[in-house]
Amino acid sequence: MGMGRWITNVEAALEKAHLRSARGSTPTRFRIDSYGGHGGPGGVVVRGRVLDNTLPTTAAEGEGVGATVRRSVRSFLTRELAGVPLRVELAGAHVDTVSDEEGYFRVRLPATDDLESPWTAGTVALAGDYRGLTAPHTTPVLARVPAGSAAFGIISDLDDTVIRTGVQRVGQMVLHTLTRSELTRSPFPGAAELYRDLVAGVNPVFYVSSSPWNLHTFLTAFLEHHGFPRGPLLLRDLLGTAAGREQKHGRIREILDLHPGLRFVLIGDSGEKDPEIYADIVRTHPDQVIAVYIREVRLDPDDGRVEDVVSTWARDVPFVLAADSQVVRRHAQSLGLL
Repeated sequence: MGMGRWITNVEAALEKAHLRSARGSTPTRFRIDSYGGHGGPGGVVVRGRVLDNTLPTTAAEGEGVGATVRRSVRSFLTRELAGVPLRVELAGAHVDTVSDEEGYFRVRLPATDDLESPWTAGTVALAGDYRGLTAPHTTPVLARVPAGSAAFGIISDLDDTVIRTGVQRVGQMVLHTLTRSELTRSPFPGAAELYRDLVAGVNPVFYVSSSPWNLHTFLTAFLEHHGFPRGPLLLRDLLGTAAGREQKHGRIREILDLHPGLRFVLIGDSGEKDPEIYADIVRTHPDQVIAVYIREVRLDPDDGRVEDVVSTWARDVPFVLAADSQVVRRHAQSLGLL
């Protein structure tokens, strides 16, 4: 049995046990997680999740491996709440929604004149009775709104692009995820400085990753601890919902759609599907892509997969296979991006 199937079976068993024990009862640790949002002339998208769990914690200096493992495991043992009525309010607009079968919600609000750069504050709150809960249970939301002075945006992967993960070595990846914290995981050398220089205090960065939403707290803390510029994280459900997994293509197209006046630099790695995904984006949105940078992390750099993508590449959009952050820096300087 593969690891994915094993995780699926465990999660399904835990969910059934929770539903049997909690059916009809009032949630005791009700919380609305805000994953933030982003928007502009094309509207604003806000995501989040409703759970019956205690708030996640962040790592402390000097904590032992046992504490790290317990926190990591707890982040995956979620008790999601389906069918929760919610109201999202931001910049004078509001949308009512309900959480799906995995507790997630995603809403799109219209753009208004009240949107403020660089961040617009809003709220998401319980919008009616839910299994005996009636209090507002309001959670703050922050949406990234690029300023008109932004020269371009950055869309970046996370695993093996920003943070050393070893996705191609599944055992190593799982071990790192469970036993190491945001304080002990390592970014690639020069990556934080490169991103800060690309952002230059005004250009927005969006982190689009195949990591699960369960790691949102960890990844946010990691980026902050290591000095990466702040930006929305667009992750995905660990195992998918009835509608399937939210694909990376869709999340990138969402960014391009909501920010039609911006062109973007795409940064990823060669370990999984970033070259193929970015090639699709360049084909469908050639006028919105300035350059594509791919960090070389393949176990077998001679497997030919990235080269196959490059052989069909649109030559008017630069594609750079980079050994390190300095290669990206030099090319970005040549384009006037730094």
